[in-house]
Amino acid sequence: DINALIGHFGLGFYSAFMVSEKVDIITKSHQADAKAIKWSCDGSPEFELSSAKRDSRGTDIVLHIAEDSEEFLEESRILDLLKKYCKFLPVPIRFGNEKTWETVEGEKDQDGNEKRVEVEHPRIINNINPLWKQKPAELSDEDYKNFYRELYPMNFDEPLFYIHLNVDYPFNLTGILYFPKVKRNFEVTRDKIQLYCNQVFVTDSVEGIVPDFLTLLHGVIDSPDIPLNVSRSYLQSDGNVKKISGHITKKVADKLEDIFKNNRDEFEKKWDDIKIFIQYGMISDEKFYERAEKFCLLKNTSGKYFTFEEYKKHIEAIHTDKNKKLVYLYANNNEEQHSYISNAVEKGYDILLMDSVLDSHFINMLERKLENSSFVRVDADVVDKLIEKEEML
Repeated sequence: DINALIGHFGLGFYSAFMVSEKVDIITKSHQADAKAIKWSCDGSPEFELSSAKRDSRGTDIVLHIAEDSEEFLEESRILDLLKKYCKFLPVPIRFGNEKTWETVEGEKDQDGNEKRVEVEHPRIINNINPLWKQKPAELSDEDYKNFYRELYPMNFDEPLFYIHLNVDYPFNLTGILYFPKVKRNFEVTRDKIQLYCNQVFVTDSVEGIVPDFLTLLHGVIDSPDIPLNVSRSYLQSDGNVKKISGHITKKVADKLEDIFKNNRDEFEKKWDDIKIFIQYGMISDEKFYERAEKFCLLKNTSGKYFTFEEYKKHIEAIHTDKNKKLVYLYANNNEEQHSYISNAVEKGYDILLMDSVLDSHFINMLERKLENSSFVRVDADVVDKLIEKEEML
């Protein structure tokens, strides 16, 4: 593809001079009778060409590491870099050898146990056929979980569920997005989506490419249609990026709605882990709000879950004040506000539990969205004044 950015400008190669005082290239063509050539350069505009010895076709690139960059001679440092930036390149990358223990079939050791011997193999550091390039119909739940562990070996929480993206028109997009358990401090879960271009790692900072609330997801997006040589402010106005962003938002909403409709019990069990994600999306993205209002849940202090419409019907008979306004009572902490909750429940009221880090913003949004409604904290006044009723004559 002549329009592809990656692999056309030599920037990857010239970055070698950031850590090297000199770079040698020894190469030999596949053509018959070709002779090997050596190219040497110290990073200046000048370079040297000379004859070299090489028995077979191919190319060696030799970096003479500078004194201040000798960390890049350490095996562990090189391996970390290769695994980060080359983990899914479409051609195998070998980095030395690795040793493993293997069982010798039919042989026993001196203690009568199966005989095991140490064997050295070429160490291939990349997966040339990552899961997102494979057909979803041929994959199992376990395949997706194993791939999550491959992406995040230090994350010991299982993902809640996943979405496999596969679009080839009107733009090219593949990938797998995982819903993690969102921590109360949800900032720690950001920057976990990795962006690739034809399996070449680009960045793990995808702001401007996906809506802000989707940066709480984990996983991989691979698309050659995302411009890489522009500013992030330009990205937000790019036509393809807008389409890709909108498609991802739609697929996320489709997945959540599908789970809600087909397995509500499972959805409710996972609600506390996905609540912040859904609230953040509804606050920050109008189109997502329009989809999510059908499956967003409200939880009361008894642990029961309701959709917006269900909860309105549940409380409107007793929670409507003298001005015909529907009053939603809520608590932030079941234990600390226990006495206030108990007094309100005794009066027949139902109390919502709004205890997430986003609930104050979420309540403000709901007061704007829900017609003729208001939210009152259960300890805002004495119980008889929480919902003003017509005075009895």
